[in-house]
Amino acid sequence: MSDTHTISQLAQEFGITTRAIRFYEEKGLLQPKRVGTQRVFHHSDRTRLKLILRGKRLGLSLEESAEIIGMYNPEGNNRKQLQALIQAIQLKREHLLQQQKELADLLSELDAAEVQCSKALLKEGKPARKNARPKSSTEKNNTIKNTRRKS
Repeated sequence: MSDTHTISQLAQEFGITTRAIRFYEEKGLLQPKRVGTQRVFHHSDRTRLKLILRGKRLGLSLEESAEIIGMYNPEGNNRKQLQALIQAIQLKREHLLQQQKELADLLSELDAAEVQCSKALLKEGKPARKNARPKSSTEKNNTIKNTRRKS
């Protein structure tokens, strides 16, 4: 692998746009050298880009990723950097678990509201569907999953 890379090579390798790479450069996260008008990225820039994109996949903000990447010390141990990453991961996990709980609660409320509306329609003699009992969102999700498996 070459020690230097063009912006197009990095964009293709990582499946991102050259505009995204220029954005990271504008934010000071990448510091390519210039040869005329062409950007020349070194191995360290490639590594930083890889870490930026990993942070993005983990749901970290650009600022969080930049802070953690900035802690890297090639001369010593990176204990503080790894501890900061673990802490960021734990916070992100807590946030996602809370969102998951909130979504489950909302789905339950939607199911209850749908059942209540269907019962009200039945009392009026107008079924909401051909079958009297509406499917819950869990049943609907299972039906969708089974349909996809058959495809």
